[in-house]
Amino acid sequence: MEPVKAMKKQAAETKTVTITGAEAIIHCLLAEGVDLLYGYPGGAIMPVYDELYKFKDRLHHVLTRHEQGAVHAAQGYARVSGRVGVAMATSGPGATNLVTGLADAQIDSTPVVCITGQVPRHLLGSDAFQETDIVGISTPVTKWNYQVTRAEEIPEIMAKAFYIARSGRPGPVLVDITKNAQFDTLEFEYKPCRGVRSYTPNPKPDMAAIEAAAELINTAKKPYIIYGQGVILGEAEAELNALVEKSGIPAAWTILGLSAMDSDHPLNVGMVGMHGNYGPNVLTNECDVLIAIGMRFDDRVTGNLETYAKQAKVIHFEIDPAEVDKNVKTHLAVLGNAKETLSLLLPKIKKNSHEAWLAEFHKKDQEEFNAVIDKDLNPTKPGLTMGEVVAEINRATGHKAVIVSDVGQHQMIACRYAKFRQSKSNITSGGLGTMGFALPAAIGAKMGAPEREVVAIVGDGGYQMNIQELGTIFQTKTPVKIVVLNNDFLGMVRQWQELFFDRRYASTIMTNPDFVKIAEGYHIKARRVDAREDLSAAVTEMIACPDAYFLEVKVEKEDNVFPMIPSGASVSDIRLK
Repeated sequence: MEPVKAMKKQAAETKTVTITGAEAIIHCLLAEGVDLLYGYPGGAIMPVYDELYKFKDRLHHVLTRHEQGAVHAAQGYARVSGRVGVAMATSGPGATNLVTGLADAQIDSTPVVCITGQVPRHLLGSDAFQETDIVGISTPVTKWNYQVTRAEEIPEIMAKAFYIARSGRPGPVLVDITKNAQFDTLEFEYKPCRGVRSYTPNPKPDMAAIEAAAELINTAKKPYIIYGQGVILGEAEAELNALVEKSGIPAAWTILGLSAMDSDHPLNVGMVGMHGNYGPNVLTNECDVLIAIGMRFDDRVTGNLETYAKQAKVIHFEIDPAEVDKNVKTHLAVLGNAKETLSLLLPKIKKNSHEAWLAEFHKKDQEEFNAVIDKDLNPTKPGLTMGEVVAEINRATGHKAVIVSDVGQHQMIACRYAKFRQSKSNITSGGLGTMGFALPAAIGAKMGAPEREVVAIVGDGGYQMNIQELGTIFQTKTPVKIVVLNNDFLGMVRQWQELFFDRRYASTIMTNPDFVKIAEGYHIKARRVDAREDLSAAVTEMIACPDAYFLEVKVEKEDNVFPMIPSGASVSDIRLK
């Protein structure tokens, strides 16, 4: 049964009964179609865990090894499944350990509901044991939060939390529940939330704006599309493809938009941004109409705003009005869900092609291939490159895997060279750039899409930030594949030190442990590769393994990721070396 239908059916069957607040929380989760959540118990949330134990046949709880692991796993689950991820923690340090994941989910628009325990109502503000003002702390990094102090508030607040998390531009919500509210009783009745006053999650499209957008697109000589995660969140992949194919317009992706189109689509011209492709960046400043769809003009995409696409008329398709004109001034804004607005736009677009304009992208592609890509994928030096590892993973998985990464050189290489044929395949920490995201997010992604191969590609630095989640993999027997690209450096920081700080490698050299032994300590099959002739067989073995597998690949210590837009520079100033 589909989650929404299940929720409605369960809600309709719920009768008014007298139960505790803790039990009410469980019933609310079931009514919302939740069957999986991540968390870590503690004193202030113990009543909920006690009730959860009674419902373990209907609601599966995954015990992570750290609360940050719980929220990142919930993010991975949400990103790959399209459902709301749920994480739970106790008060004080348990709650504050969620904050990084909340911030990551907020900036990357991930629907997550976090439930935290809190000290009893009469102790609030008294500096009681493990009391922290998590509502105050999390306000800047949540879409909405609320502190429940009375049991009777729980059904309404939980319904509102799920509605806000999943509606419009999704985001994280935190519900903090005092211990007395968990113990006290209430007359329980659950009503799903259908709307919140003064909150308009889906702006109604303006047909005049759509008409004007169509006119600009139809008359453009060098139109250019940049699409972001809003396409995936709005389930507008088919509409994007239809627009691109009908109009003949070259389209480039942001890292969170990656996988919304087939990587090998002839009009899919590459990635924009600091380490994006050469053509998509340079030609941003040569297009005459720039059509931004579901992206927010992040500084890593735009470079210097004073020089970004000044020659172009900018059309911004966006669900969140706050993003319009925030960074880049638009000529025309089309508000609404991308699926709806693109559906309305499509009939008004004329069949077209832009062969000469597309040829300019191909020319830049060849320049980049000669200067960068060929060396990354077909190296002549003895050391392994990160690019050839990703290429081997592409080969072994048939471009069908979910690739999970956090931040750094490995992330940029994965986004540059991973090939996708299915949406929701690139799960990475975009806006916040969180080291430690990938390993727990891969656990959640595999649980959210158990039928798909999930490969975490991680750097040796970020891997150690949440390495303890190997324990979660061992206990849950989650068959994720983990690839650590080990260069014994904090690679991206080291690259900046090499290029801009005269090779002063301050605090970036890593003395690493034996990663294979650590994995084997968690009873995970593991292997290390440091020679090119062993790479293909090792990746093949990893993908063929039915269980979790850890692969460490020793790569070039001082390899750099190019192209690169230096910080503060124009997209036109992107460097190939």
